[in-house]
Amino acid sequence: MNRPYLSAEIRRAEAVATVIELAATQDPAVLTTGQIAAAMGVSQGALFRHFPDKLAIWTAVLEWTCAELNHRFDSLPESPPLVRLDAMLAAHVEFVIERPGVPRVLFGELQRAGDTPTKAIARQLMAGYRARVAQALHAARDSGEIAEAIDVEAATVLFLAMVQGMVMQCLAIDDFSAMPILARRLFDLFRRSLGAAPCA
Repeated sequence: MNRPYLSAEIRRAEAVATVIELAATQDPAVLTTGQIAAAMGVSQGALFRHFPDKLAIWTAVLEWTCAELNHRFDSLPESPPLVRLDAMLAAHVEFVIERPGVPRVLFGELQRAGDTPTKAIARQLMAGYRARVAQALHAARDSGEIAEAIDVEAATVLFLAMVQGMVMQCLAIDDFSAMPILARRLFDLFRRSLGAAPCA
């Protein structure tokens, strides 16, 4: 179990990556700190030198997820609103395919009863995502890309439901390989529902 010394920041990042990797094949709700430590090749004591408790580990996982997805969205090039929404969807799909443990962790946290720090972070991520989509749709309506009569609030909910439903179906069959093609088909339908031209 002895491993070379690594900084606290690196160890914490390693723990986050390990949880996400384990969550890809196991129920995150029943993951133990012993399993996380074993997968990292360290003792539980070594793990708890960097996290005061299990909640702190999960908080770090959710904070990383929020920061990483937002970074990917922020890194997208400037483009017309619907093109940006399409790129956001593609970036989200790519993220899920790379780390299928992430949606399992997120959905698990959102299903928890009551309020917890981790659930609050998951809600924050969802709220930020919703705001990005609404902003793009408002801009698309203002620029004439979509019909002027479009209910932006309802269209925002529709977009998020489309993304979440696609991820849930892929989780149910434990296969994310078809997501890129399915996302293109769904976004084309979404555009049409807004009165926009279909994807090229």
